[in-house]
Amino acid sequence: MKNTLLITALVLITNCTNAQKYSEQQNLIINSMPVEVNTEKIHKAYFASGCFWCVEAIYESIIGVNEVISGYSGGFTSEPTYDIVNTQTTGHAETIEVIYNPKLITFSQLVDVYFGTQNVEQINGQGPDNGTQYRSIIFYQNENQKDIINKKIQEITETLKVSVAAESYPFLKFWKAEKYHQDFKKNNKFNSYIINVSDPRFKRFKYKFSEIINQNQ
Repeated sequence: MKNTLLITALVLITNCTNAQKYSEQQNLIINSMPVEVNTEKIHKAYFASGCFWCVEAIYESIIGVNEVISGYSGGFTSEPTYDIVNTQTTGHAETIEVIYNPKLITFSQLVDVYFGTQNVEQINGQGPDNGTQYRSIIFYQNENQKDIINKKIQEITETLKVSVAAESYPFLKFWKAEKYHQDFKKNNKFNSYIINVSDPRFKRFKYKFSEIINQNQ
């Protein structure tokens, strides 16, 4: 009995220590200075909003978007993989990199799409996907982007009278996901997850943002 109590105590202490360490590491990320990756002609934006299969397909369909890449960001481990991120120990969330022409689409519009295609109140997930790896994060690269994000969160909060779950992080590093994750919806049309989760979310997006959809997609 004494041994059992001792083991239980050690497990609790270890879990508390790990949780504290995780929290400290995550706070360092959140409070870091952002990295600017935009150039004069090509801009990049980074969003985490549940499963990257769903979000990638949405942003690929927008006028002015040249490419969307699925990956991981927001954490404190290097070279993250899908399996490791799913353990919820890396701090990373499934994230997309949106490469776009700022003359055709603005960061502000991309943020509008972000909030307009998710459940803004859902914490640590979207739809059936739950866990810190599916949490909502918008990454900013400068103070202007940070202000845009904060103003939109404030508008949603005041207009809808809800608590917005999305976090605002400085962009530091994006890690590209495994090859089979890229264009997953496009390449796996008959996948049950795509049919039951991604397709309905994409249809709601098309209905709501028809004016900025690239009809050639």
